[in-house]
Amino acid sequence: MENKRTCLYDKHVALGAQISPFGGFDMPIQYSTIIEEHNAVRQACGVFDVSHMGEVTVKGKEAEKYVNHIFTNDVSGAKDGQVFYGMMCYENGGTVDDMLVYKMKEQDYFIVINAANIDKDWEWMKKQAEGFDIDIQNASEYYAQLAVQGPEGEAVVEEVLKLNCKELEFYTAKTIAVNNEEIIVSRTGYTGEDGFEIYGSHDFINAQWDKLMESKRCKPCGLGCRDTLRFEVGLPLYGHELSADISPVMAGLSMFCKLDKEEFIGKEALTKQKEEGVKQRVIGIELKDRAIPRNGYAVVVNGEKVGEVTTGYHTISNDKSVCMALVDVAHAKLGTEVEIQIRKKTFPSIVVKKKFYDKHYKK
Repeated sequence: MENKRTCLYDKHVALGAQISPFGGFDMPIQYSTIIEEHNAVRQACGVFDVSHMGEVTVKGKEAEKYVNHIFTNDVSGAKDGQVFYGMMCYENGGTVDDMLVYKMKEQDYFIVINAANIDKDWEWMKKQAEGFDIDIQNASEYYAQLAVQGPEGEAVVEEVLKLNCKELEFYTAKTIAVNNEEIIVSRTGYTGEDGFEIYGSHDFINAQWDKLMESKRCKPCGLGCRDTLRFEVGLPLYGHELSADISPVMAGLSMFCKLDKEEFIGKEALTKQKEEGVKQRVIGIELKDRAIPRNGYAVVVNGEKVGEVTTGYHTISNDKSVCMALVDVAHAKLGTEVEIQIRKKTFPSIVVKKKFYDKHYKK
């Protein structure tokens, strides 16, 4: 089966982007170098085509009830424009996906899901919708999305795109009418920097991309640096730090699981995990060498495997060899000495906090 392409694909090719498959799409991995693009986001402004992400709309009398049923976080009593991060879980506590839920207005929700999970999530969400008085739509084909990220992001969105975003607080969104089209602008970010997400039709997003490129106020960035950026600040990636086998509790994301709300799918299992403890946890590890740990490499103690790396890099922002790893809880405490096996050699390492670089979100 051929990979899908976003509406900006031809523009990426024209810019000389390195294209690779990701989540069922042919996506730009880098245009110049991952280091250059990473530093552009940390120091100034970068723009990402994230049109591969999925979008689902939920409206109707029981929209709030339905969202709370499938979502670990709690949207009850939320203000219009509030954005929530959380997970959808299976009954056993395993993760269907992590996602953002936007409360646009009363009984009107906009949900953003991961590209690789669109089909799976949509089938799951449709099935769970049975019996609820709602209208649920998979809007992934309609929406394209740009992410404008970095300390200069606000100025770029305001001055280049002429979109009013100054009053947006962190984790809020709003709809804006532009040329008879309703677009959505939010302020969340998946990079550890201040950032904006712009959702609109393919034509609208194409026009915004062109404006950004003509302005030269921000650098086009690929998914390569998107991964290094999110990793440095300890943000999870589905399929690595979260999966059907890795629950939010195991991933250290219990704060996004509101176990005191009336009900949601997986609540019983997650409550049990929280009360009784889990066998494995996702932790941070720093190597005492410059070797680079990769996904799947073994974490070893006294010659025995006690876990494996989920994501690893030599960080660009602070020059450290670090990784996140799923390990047995007996070896998950801060300061615990472990080893990372890289090919036939083991490298001494120590358990540290997962946030390898401080976030710079606007609060």
